[in-house]
Amino acid sequence: MKAHLITRKGWEALDKELKYLWKEYRPEITLKVQEAAAQGDRSENADYTYNKRLLRQIDRRVRYLVKRLEELKIVDYGPEQEGKVFFGAWFELENEQGDVVRYRIVGKDELDTKLGYITIDSPMARAL
Repeated sequence: MKAHLITRKGWEALDKELKYLWKEYRPEITLKVQEAAAQGDRSENADYTYNKRLLRQIDRRVRYLVKRLEELKIVDYGPEQEGKVFFGAWFELENEQGDVVRYRIVGKDELDTKLGYITIDSPMARAL
C-alpha cells in the first residue's frame, strides 16, 4: 500500500509550483509559440518546435500536479507525537563507529536524499 501523505510544507511547495506553471510560465511559453508561428513555415522553425514541446511538458506536469494535490492528505505535527517516530518526524541513526545520520520521514513527492528526506514507503521508515 502506497501512502498518499505529505507534510504541509511539501503540499505548499507543490501548490506553488502548480500556480507558477499555470499562471506565469505557461502564458510566457504560449506567447513564444504564437510569435514563432507568426514567422511562417513551422516545419523548419526551431523556436516553434522547441516551445511547442516545452508547452506539452508543462501541460503534462500541470495535469499531474492537479491530480496529485487532490489525492494527497496533509499530515500536521501534533504534540502527542513527541518522542516517537511518525510521518514528518526527524530522527537520528547511529552506526557502530558512532557516526550519526539525521533523516526525516516524508511522502514520495517530497523525497530528497540530499536533505535527509526518506519516503514513508521505504523499508527503513517502515521498520522504524
